[in-house]
Amino acid sequence: MELRVLNYFLMAAREENITRAAQLLHVTQPTLSRQLMQLEEELGVKLFDRSSHSIILTNEGMLLKRRAQEIINLAERTRTELEQREENLTGLISIGSGELQSMGELSRFIADFRDSHPFITFDVYSGNIAGIKARLENGTLDIGLLLEPVDISKYEFIRMNVREQWGVLVKENSELAGKKIVTPSDLAEQPLIIPASEAVQGELASWLGVNVKKMNIVSTYNLLYNSAVMAQTGVGVIICLKLNCNYDNLKFIPLSPLLELSSVLAWKDSQVFPPAAAAFIDYIKKCSKGIM
Repeated sequence: MELRVLNYFLMAAREENITRAAQLLHVTQPTLSRQLMQLEEELGVKLFDRSSHSIILTNEGMLLKRRAQEIINLAERTRTELEQREENLTGLISIGSGELQSMGELSRFIADFRDSHPFITFDVYSGNIAGIKARLENGTLDIGLLLEPVDISKYEFIRMNVREQWGVLVKENSELAGKKIVTPSDLAEQPLIIPASEAVQGELASWLGVNVKKMNIVSTYNLLYNSAVMAQTGVGVIICLKLNCNYDNLKFIPLSPLLELSSVLAWKDSQVFPPAAAAFIDYIKKCSKGIM
């Protein structure tokens, strides 16, 4: 598959119209149609359902669209990385992070690093552990800030200094809202909204003293905002990390016994990084050893 043809395919998928896509690509309609049919022949699948007025992606087409965008992004990033020079370090460093207090510590790394390298920019992807690790594996992220417990056997890492504290978000008129701490018995009959990570669920089940299957789970989540909306409407009680943010009509109460987890800043130990990311990783390592 040529990058040029993948770009043609993505434009046709976006516009859902061959004529309009050809105009935007500055090629003739027959040329674009031929390229798309050749792509289907090469892959051995039908990518579009065609009508007289539009084209719609098939299931196979939707899969290729997702993969094609990743390929194009990686190709563009590779081109940019190859153009970098050490003497005037530039480039983009991609970082994935969950919603964590330790993002403050990472942000200080970024700010201090940019004092010496002002032409470097950062792209921060917010997501859960599974999404971040998948992007680390396919090379679209350089570094991930991950909440433990997490398998980091294939990664180099530093452990962050901040401890992530667990608690609940409850409605201000809830029976739990008047408490200073929340115990396992307080949550025994409560409908729970909990993180989607199975590893984290295991930690929470251990704290509650029950099997995960016996928890009264009404919903799982990967990022907190939508879950906060659900809690505001009375769907359930959120078990979550303490963050430096407030939600209307919700109150954070810490768990007791205290439940804290650590986080790690990780990157693939076998990967060859572009100059910008390599310099940032080296800076982080030195900071963690107190060299800076």
